[in-house]
Amino acid sequence: MSGSIVLNWLASTPDFAVPYALAALGLIISERAGVLSLGAEGLMLVGALAGIGAQIAMGQPAVSLVLAMLAASAVSLLFAAMVIWLRVNQVIAGLALVFFCQGLTALVGSLAEWTNHATGGIGAMALWPLSLLPGAGRLFEQNAMVWLTLPIFLAVAWFLSRSSAGLRLRAVGENPQAADAAGIRVALWRLAAVLAGSALVGLAGAYISVVSTKLWIAGMTGGRGWIAVGLVIFARWSPWKALVGALLFGCIEALIPQLAAAGVQLPQYFVMMTPYAVTLAVMVWVALSRRGADEEPGALGQPYVREERR
Repeated sequence: MSGSIVLNWLASTPDFAVPYALAALGLIISERAGVLSLGAEGLMLVGALAGIGAQIAMGQPAVSLVLAMLAASAVSLLFAAMVIWLRVNQVIAGLALVFFCQGLTALVGSLAEWTNHATGGIGAMALWPLSLLPGAGRLFEQNAMVWLTLPIFLAVAWFLSRSSAGLRLRAVGENPQAADAAGIRVALWRLAAVLAGSALVGLAGAYISVVSTKLWIAGMTGGRGWIAVGLVIFARWSPWKALVGALLFGCIEALIPQLAAAGVQLPQYFVMMTPYAVTLAVMVWVALSRRGADEEPGALGQPYVREERR
């Protein structure tokens, strides 16, 4: 590839990586509290729909992104009620949430006539003085959400590893019986983790519709939520490793249009399956290397009721 194509590839990578990074980070928060979240694909669609709807109505990207986060959190209340209080199997509840959100967003988007409704978005912000570098300066001209993603990761990583609240949340995910004995309200902490994590997953979806594509299409997340689920396992529930993994997947996804621009002809279905093939390869690598088991929250996917405490 020529230098210009490589530069365009690297410059576009963050735009593709941000949805993976934010969705994976949201899942890490929820799963660190012991709640297995397989509904990321559905919550991303809710965030994408709410974000574009708010953007069409108000034209304020920042407000649209916030409302998308709130919408995803609101929908996640249904999931939280099922798995925390009703003790529904978390795998089944997560899959049901995806199918529910897919149908809901397709219906609402169609009735509201938002499909293919183009809107304005967030422009590029230059990181001075790095943006002045000859040639490579283009790498430092990204939208505001790209620059905001790093502080979000910093805040979440500090919260999970350094703050007393983060340690309580992790205790709930590791050993809810011991946490309950220490006076920690397990159900409320799990609820808070689900809501906060879902907000970030919704933000990931809104990024796609409001910032990246600037329009709504039914099912537009294209399986990124499922890839984020695999990314969390690859990252061993570590925010920073998840960020690195998101950049890896972003590089792969950003490479496809650059190859097309360079005249490389690839079969359509091969292009469509590439992210999933990479996800499968990562999962096999994790399994064969026997990594991740020691990092998995001890009570992940396990319901807890106070009366069952011994």
